[in-house]
Amino acid sequence: KIKLDQNDVLARVGAVRQAVPGARLIVDANEAWSIDLLAELGPDLVDLGVEMIEQPLPAANDAALGGIDSAVPLCADESCHVDDDLPRLRGLYQMVNVKLDKSGGLTAGLSLARAAADAGFGVMVGCMIGTSLSMAPATLVAQGVAVVDLDGPLLLAEDRPEGLVYRGSIVEPPSPRLWG
Repeated sequence: KIKLDQNDVLARVGAVRQAVPGARLIVDANEAWSIDLLAELGPDLVDLGVEMIEQPLPAANDAALGGIDSAVPLCADESCHVDDDLPRLRGLYQMVNVKLDKSGGLTAGLSLARAAADAGFGVMVGCMIGTSLSMAPATLVAQGVAVVDLDGPLLLAEDRPEGLVYRGSIVEPPSPRLWG
């Protein structure tokens, strides 16, 4: 996953692609792009093998996506919090990012992931920065989804004792000592 603003997008994605030619690439614009930039970049991002663009526009501008036939699937992040958000995202996004911090916890996250899949959306499970204890329940929601981004503990200087074990791109199931 490459976090990008609107500057030098193609050069930066190209550099990552060159460095890791076999990697799956996801671009997270974090609401930093315009609709014009999205339309302009789309074909080149396809050529670079980008598989998904996460939240290209500010959530308040989602309606602008209605007229765009994006060459790369779009994933709602800041635009999707709970089940009730899904109807207004239909036709704008092809995927949604389920984060337990914004959905309301494990039960609500499971409900959102199920409702999104039932509505025809691809599902990503992501996270905010947090310890392994906060990621452990998200590993349950992440079973069988298209994209998993549960790297929050890796961004901390120190995690909880008995934290999740990461082996390359694999997250092992939580230890009972972490989460019962």
